[in-house]
Amino acid sequence: MSDHDSVLQAWVVEVSQELGLTVETDVETLLDLAGTAAHAVVRPAAPLTTFLAGAALAQGRTLEEVVAAVERVVAARDSSSPDPR
Repeated sequence: MSDHDSVLQAWVVEVSQELGLTVETDVETLLDLAGTAAHAVVRPAAPLTTFLAGAALAQGRTLEEVVAAVERVVAARDSSSPDPR
């Protein structure tokens, strides 16, 4: 685990404790999801997407379902955007 990973994991633990959360957090997958949103839309889409992911998880969706849903939205955006050539 890199120093970066250790810092992020410690942050997740600290914030989770403060919020009274007992959920397991897949940091790598959430960061990948944020990166997908940031690159597919605009950078500020990253925190908004992770917030929406959290809301979906709270409603009982799995992280895999959430990631798949975001990937479908990104693919639909990609297929409907004009060819830049």
